[in-house]
Amino acid sequence: MVYVILAACLIVGVPIAFSIVAALLYFMAAGEFPYHLRIVATQMFGGMKSYPLLAIPLFILAGELMNESGITSRIIAFANILVGRFRAGLALVNIWASVIFAGLSGSAVADTSAIGRVFIPEMEKRGYPRDFAAAITAASSVIGPIIPPSIPVIIYALTVTGVSVPALFLAGVMPGVLLACFLSVYVVIFAGHYEKPVEGKSTESKKKILIQGIIPLLMPIFVVGSILAGIVTPTEAASFAVAYALIVGLFMFRELKISALPGIFGRSMRDSAVIMIVISAVAAANWLLTYNRIPNMITDFALEFMTERWMFLIATMILFLFVGLFLEGIAAMLVLVPILHPIAVSLGIDPTHFGILVVFNLMIGLITPPMGLCLFVADSIANVGLGRLTKQIIPLFLVELVVLIILTFVPITVIGLPRLLGF
Repeated sequence: MVYVILAACLIVGVPIAFSIVAALLYFMAAGEFPYHLRIVATQMFGGMKSYPLLAIPLFILAGELMNESGITSRIIAFANILVGRFRAGLALVNIWASVIFAGLSGSAVADTSAIGRVFIPEMEKRGYPRDFAAAITAASSVIGPIIPPSIPVIIYALTVTGVSVPALFLAGVMPGVLLACFLSVYVVIFAGHYEKPVEGKSTESKKKILIQGIIPLLMPIFVVGSILAGIVTPTEAASFAVAYALIVGLFMFRELKISALPGIFGRSMRDSAVIMIVISAVAAANWLLTYNRIPNMITDFALEFMTERWMFLIATMILFLFVGLFLEGIAAMLVLVPILHPIAVSLGIDPTHFGILVVFNLMIGLITPPMGLCLFVADSIANVGLGRLTKQIIPLFLVELVVLIILTFVPITVIGLPRLLGF
């Protein structure tokens, strides 16, 4: 009955965290209420009682500060210098700006919002259909949570599996770049005829843009580099990212105003609270599953019928693609990975490889209807309707699916860089 209540709440649109809590409330009422109430409450607060989890609100705050510091426009200008002169140049700039922006925010939704507000109207002026501009913005934003620093990767490592954060950070670099390359090939072949030519910038302007573009690029290099070198923990690195964003915004670019800080902190607290509520509810739900030996039964079943790695990987990827249609990625990861991760390890699948596959897979769900958050954000900017946007996103979804298949069956594309650097 617990699972029926959970499914019913999700079907009618109740947020995942409150759906889980509703199911747990029934579980408490059906048993020894005071005892279960105490246990569930303890599990919920225990799920949030973790020093490493401070990295999540700090990275969210760093991303918000970067957005308000005028860095988005500089990233776009920097990417334009690099790839804007090629066929389908503005579409390429859109994609590779997302690659750069990924190192600052670690959030696909933030990427879609920040870059979409600039690119969607500008691409339309340059001859691209408005629905295509919105679709490529949403599709390229999937890169954000894959390239480090990444909020979903931190949650996966610290709250779900205990896999090394530096290893997962390194493992996300090649998949993110590979996805950008595949999307770039697609737009060059199929969207190059849209764009109208424009005059290039002067040499002096290019030098200034390159210098200003390097400043935000240094932040992810310092953050990830300090973690890999063992100098700081992910939480300490997140604190450094906040300090770096404040210095850049207040003193270097001087576009971040003191009066804007309360609003930035407020939005960061709101977004962090949403994630933490989900984490706490799922922590209690995972205790309930373990209490009823559900993971053990699923593990025994999977190992009995899935004796080969490829069988398990295919089944898991299909499951995550399906779940991503209806659940937010972090929530789905917190619910499913504690069950599936031990099975993957028992079959000899590299934990780092499996982690990136899960994150990549669930991030694709951000552009798939009916619950793709990036689709909603892109449509809120473009106002083209989800029907037109979905039609344009389908081929881009297939491109990302091809990349997922490559990452799944060519593990070196994921674990090659971590192994090269000793992780």
